[in-house]
Amino acid sequence: MFRLDPKIAVQEHINAGQNEPKKQITLSAKAMKVASSPVEKNISSTVIIGFVQLLETLLLALLGFAIYWSYVEVPDNALYVPIIFGASLAANVIFNMAHTHSISIYRTRVHQSARLLAAWSVVFVLIALSVFLLKISDQVSRVWLVSWYFLGAIALVLFRTGVQNVIKYWTAKGRLVRRTAIVGGGSDAEQLIKAIQKNGNSDIELIGLFDDRVDKRSPSIVASCPKLGNVDELIEFARKFPLDLVIVSMPLSAEDRVLYMLKRLWVLPIDIRLSAHMSKLRLTKSAYSYVGGVAMFDMADRPISDWNLVFKWVFDKTVAISALILLSPIMLIAAIAIKLESKGPVLFKQKRHGFNNELIEIYKFRSMYADQNDADASKLVSKGDPRVTRVGKFIRKTSIDELPQIFNVLKGELSIVGPRPHALKAKAANKLYHEAVGGYFARHRVKPGMTGLAQISGWRGETDTVDKIEQRVNHDLHYIENWTPLMDIYIVFMTPFSLFSKSENAF
Repeated sequence: MFRLDPKIAVQEHINAGQNEPKKQITLSAKAMKVASSPVEKNISSTVIIGFVQLLETLLLALLGFAIYWSYVEVPDNALYVPIIFGASLAANVIFNMAHTHSISIYRTRVHQSARLLAAWSVVFVLIALSVFLLKISDQVSRVWLVSWYFLGAIALVLFRTGVQNVIKYWTAKGRLVRRTAIVGGGSDAEQLIKAIQKNGNSDIELIGLFDDRVDKRSPSIVASCPKLGNVDELIEFARKFPLDLVIVSMPLSAEDRVLYMLKRLWVLPIDIRLSAHMSKLRLTKSAYSYVGGVAMFDMADRPISDWNLVFKWVFDKTVAISALILLSPIMLIAAIAIKLESKGPVLFKQKRHGFNNELIEIYKFRSMYADQNDADASKLVSKGDPRVTRVGKFIRKTSIDELPQIFNVLKGELSIVGPRPHALKAKAANKLYHEAVGGYFARHRVKPGMTGLAQISGWRGETDTVDKIEQRVNHDLHYIENWTPLMDIYIVFMTPFSLFSKSENAF
């Protein structure tokens, strides 16, 4: 039987899995039409709900203080401060208990307002009881309390009306949907699609089906959902179209087939779920997640999402701007030295794979003679390489040549921390990296970085053997699977020390 922790089962088989398809994949006309259609960038529901809670709590607190400052005759009464902050925070807790914070609730008006006002009333009942039991009712203004209740109720309804209008606008723009592809076909997929479509409040937008079968078990249209190709084409499709979710519609009993499918899909930076709608196995509700009301097993999650993505963005921009200010003198000296030693541009641009295999152009200080630059890195730089200038040897050894990538970070193409982007034709032991290492393209499930776990662990510089690139990839995958904000901070802190203590492979 399938293991109850499917993520473990997938992870144990990843290294044995096949890599990105070696052959050139051509999408069907239907798939290309969908992939080329313009779509709005979606917004995380979790982040929206978090911001609504934060703004609502601040709104109530500011309103309480505004009434206090404008009415209460003794403005320095410190008793009001804990009451206002405590009640505002308690309101947030009770609003959540009343289930007033969800995208589906935000779309309603009467239902949302009724729940909200009932919860707000409970907050004031608790305030009144607390004031009475603590025997401080003579120190709290009744006018202030009643005014805060009624004005707070009006403010909440108006605020939620604004939220409702914004949610409706984003919904119409397609920014609150999870664009979903289904792997599988036939009657199983038909039941799954109908179950999802039955839930009118679902945020799922079904894009199409992908199935390796080509016989009558896999028709071209299933429950109004078109078949767009096979699973290899799904991987290529996801490189061109912003998919959020893939649902595998296969029975749990087909363990080998499920694992084989997941090993192929694992390289994609999206959520992967295994539908449990056909399973006779019945577990507790906590064992499942739910998509459109249908029970699912979580097979793989997008590595960095929701609030973590917000932290990553703020961290990248903050560190990049700070580094640009602090290191600009070093960058200026390096640019002058490069220009004085040899003819040619100061900067060197190189195509590399970025997030989800997207091609990006990164910036580096030129470290080779201009007429010997190797844009594809088809020949790795080795010790004593005659193509490298004297200045180039120093800036490569100290990684000063990488500093212009701060601008790539500011453009949003790189992160400060992440797997280092490799040149397109870089090789180890005469093998392209993705041919040498299983699961190589899974590195691209997150945005590449200026520095990373592999670099501070001694695996920077020349990769002349398969073992060296395997070590890099293993460290990159460990970073992706175990990422935390503290890990990024630690890697940034350790990077300067690693440049001197672990630079024997950097030429």
